[in-house]
Amino acid sequence: MPTEIERKFLVKNESWRAMATGTLYRQGYIPTDRGRSVRVRIVGDRGFLTIKGPTEGNSRAEFEYPIPLEDARTLLDNLCDPPLIEKIRYQIKVGDLIWEIDEFSGENQGLIVAEVELTEENQAIALPDWVGREVSDDPRYFNVNLVRNPYCNWSATVG
Repeated sequence: MPTEIERKFLVKNESWRAMATGTLYRQGYIPTDRGRSVRVRIVGDRGFLTIKGPTEGNSRAEFEYPIPLEDARTLLDNLCDPPLIEKIRYQIKVGDLIWEIDEFSGENQGLIVAEVELTEENQAIALPDWVGREVSDDPRYFNVNLVRNPYCNWSATVG
C-alpha cells in the first residue's frame, strides 16, 4: 500500500523565493468521513484523483491516479465542497529532499506552508533557514480542513 509520510512547517521569511518556480494548483474535496479524503486536483493542465486514508502520526495511505482534465474540471465544479483550494506550489531541492512550498490564494490568501515528504516516519532532516514552526500535528493546516475552515476565518492570534 502506498504511504505518504510528510511534515509541514510555516514559512518564516521570503528567502526561498529566489530558488523556486511555481505551478498553479486548483483542488477540491468530495465529502467523506472518518479521516479519509477524496481529492480532485488540476496541476497546470493535468487532472488527478487522490484517495487518502486517516493520518497516523505523519503517515497515511495515499493512492493517486491521473484523470482526464475535463473530468477533473467537472468534478471540481459539481461534486467538490466549496471553497476550492487555490495555490501556487513551488519546489526547492535541499540536499536529498524536495521541499514543496504552497502559497495559497482565494479564501486562504496569506497562508504559506512548506512540506517535505520523507521515506520513513523518524527520518532526520535539516531545516532550511526559511522554515519556521512545525504544524504537522495541527489539523487546521491540512488542505481538506482549509476547505472547511479557510484561513481568512482564523483569528489574528492564530497562525
